[in-house]
Parts: sequence; C-alpha cells; structure tokens
Amino acid sequence: MLKLILNETIKKLLTPGRGILAADESVATIEKRFLKNNIQNVEEMREAYRELLFTSKGISEYISGVILFDETLRETDGLGRPLREVLRSQDIVVGCKADQGLLPLPNSPEEMVTKGLEGLADRLAEYYDLGVRFVKWRAVFTVGKNFPSELCLIKNSELFASYAFLCQEAGIVPIVEPEVLSDGSHTSEQCFETTERVLRGVFAALEARSVDLRFILLKPNMIVPGQDSSEKMVSEKVGNLTVSCLTAAVPRQVPGIVFLSGGQTEEQACENLSAIAQHGSLPWSVTYSF
Repeated sequence: MLKLILNETIKKLLTPGRGILAADESVATIEKRFLKNNIQNVEEMREAYRELLFTSKGISEYISGVILFDETLRETDGLGRPLREVLRSQDIVVGCKADQGLLPLPNSPEEMVTKGLEGLADRLAEYYDLGVRFVKWRAVFTVGKNFPSELCLIKNSELFASYAFLCQEAGIVPIVEPEVLSDGSHTSEQCFETTERVLRGVFAALEARSVDLRFILLKPNMIVPGQDSSEKMVSEKVGNLTVSCLTAAVPRQVPGIVFLSGGQTEEQACENLSAIAQHGSLPWSVTYSF
C-alpha cells in the first residue's frame, strides 16, 4: 500500500512539462526578499505573499508540486481556506521542508550539518494527516582544498539516509538535496569532482539504510563555476558536465532529478536546465525545483 502511495506521488510530481515550486523560505530567509521591497516580515504578509503565488492564473499548467514552510501548512487564504487545500484543489501535490536548518559541524565548524532528525517521525505523521505527500531535506557542501571533509560527508549522508527511510515508512516521498555550494572561486571541473564525490557518498548511505531508490527524488546542483571564479559560465558546458557527473554517480533506479538553481539568476538556471534537457533520453526524468 505504501509503495502505491509513493509511486502515485512520484508520477504526479514528474508530470512532463511541470516542475516543483520551492516556496519553503524560512522566516529569516524571506525577510531578505521582503526588505528589498519594503515589506514588513510578519506572518500576515508572508501568508498574503504565498497566497498570491498559489492563486496565480494557470499555475497548475507548470507546477506539479509546491514545497511549503511548516508555517504555511497551517495558514489560510482570504476566504479562510487552508493554503494547502488551495493547492490540492488545483491538482498540485503538497510538500514541506522537513529539515530545520543548518548548524556548524562539531570538530569542523567551517562546515555545516543539517538539523531536524529529532522528532521527525512524529512531524511526518502530522504532515501526512495534513495532506503532505513529499518533503525535502537539504545539506550543503563547500568546494575547497580540504572540503568537504570526510566527517561532513559521512555525517550528512547518514542523516539523509535516516530521513529518507522515515519518510518512506510514513508514505511520504523524500527529496534528497545535497547542494554543493557555488560560493567561491572554484572551476567547473572542481565542482564536478566534489559533486560526484558527494553523490556517491549519499547514495552509498541510502543503500546501506535500505532506502528504496525507486521512491526518492534527487535535488542536486548543476555543475557550474564558483560565483567568484574567472571562468565564464557557458550553458553548453554546464549541460555536458552536469549530465556526465550524474550519469557517473546517480543510480538508474532513481526516478527523477529536480534541479536547484543554486545561486544562479533565473535566466541562467533556465538556460542551463534547457542545455541539460537537450541531451535527450536520460535514465531519469528531469525537471526543476526552483
């Protein structure tokens, strides 16, 4: 029964021509966006902002699922309807951010570890009752001479595995988001090497924990040069390197890859996604989660 539920969710999320809207900004993150437009960061305004997104005309033509922040799951629109029901009424799958942010990694404080595993099983049960059918967990990795450390990779990979196992037990599809950050002056080739190493570590941990790879989605970064690099970003190169990296490191059982934009402009992310899609028949469905 659980596998049927997971499979149905996967099929809806990977509907051709549609992608996943990441509307799960934390209170602190959304404040940066609001400040640029002189908007006060209070719950009433966050609620109104997200209602505006979710009621945009024709949204369901292009959006198959929406990742919500925990707060948004409990909010309503101007008519008193829960925002999660506004989405479901448009045949959009309701998702949620499952992790609770980042903390400095003990013994390697320049790196980060994801928090939120404590109490996760109970939160997933509540989310399921609220109509959530997929969730996201993010970990970040830095490109550098000594980064990511083996400690960082092992710890975050183990957390991904525990998270994904609990999700599948709850009938919820886990999105696994190991983001190799674009901060820094590294080259595309260095991003490739780090991303391949991270993905291999994450999938080794998932398989060791008996996570069923047929019922997860991967949300990786594209292979791009660092934001401070002298290397120019070229979409054709991004597409070639990204496909090569994923082909080498991502098991064929994974049904879909939903790319993050990772510090790119909207135009760059779309151009690079298009370049990836030009490679035609890939082992996985490919779409976005911007």
